Amino acid sequence: MGPGLGSLTLGLLPAAAAVLAVEIDPRLAGLLPGTVAERRPDLADRLTVVTADALRVQELPGPPPTALVANLPYNVAVPVLLHLLELLPTLDRALILVQAEVAERLAAAPGSSAYGVPSAKAAWYGEVRRAGAVGRKVFWPEPNVDSGLVALVRRPPPPGDRPATFAVVDAAFAMRRKSLRGALARWAGSPAAAETRLRAAGIDPATRGEQLSVADFARLAATAPVDP
Repeated sequence: MGPGLGSLTLGLLPAAAAVLAVEIDPRLAGLLPGTVAERRPDLADRLTVVTADALRVQELPGPPPTALVANLPYNVAVPVLLHLLELLPTLDRALILVQAEVAERLAAAPGSSAYGVPSAKAAWYGEVRRAGAVGRKVFWPEPNVDSGLVALVRRPPPPGDRPATFAVVDAAFAMRRKSLRGALARWAGSPAAAETRLRAAGIDPATRGEQLSVADFARLAATAPVDP
């Protein structure tokens, strides 16, 4: 995703049977095949370039991709990752470079201060871990933030409905300092209804969202609504 001038693309071509590059900038997308043809003409036939916004793309040409490797724009890193994981079920692994703070959030475990919406939603798709740190001096121009590598290995999601689970995650962290009884009051219809559904899922209503795993959120989302 976002191959830019092609430095990472050139490194991927020898290691992959095919590389599909998605670039939003038409000028860069037009230049990339020429760069590859000049520097690695023996591998040029492995590259396909699609001019599109990775956040909005709905289909891709060629064989279904199995790996995502990207230096993602920091302001859209999480939405792009989640979108592609949902769009492309054949992706069984990912390695992305993001802002260090985003890397921490994506890989955070329940109970940690960094755990939140990105952590829980990424965990729906797979096991996430920090894979390394990247200092700002390796970039030109030099950014004002450090970066981190995040690795994801896909695993089956927990039993449940993804949109319903994500709705509970969003509600729980919208007011993360509140207990789930209060934070989920609007989602459930009232604090009492939230407590009923929490207890039905085997969750203490006094717990905060940061204590729940994605499997807990899925189980809670599957509980029956409470009549007003």
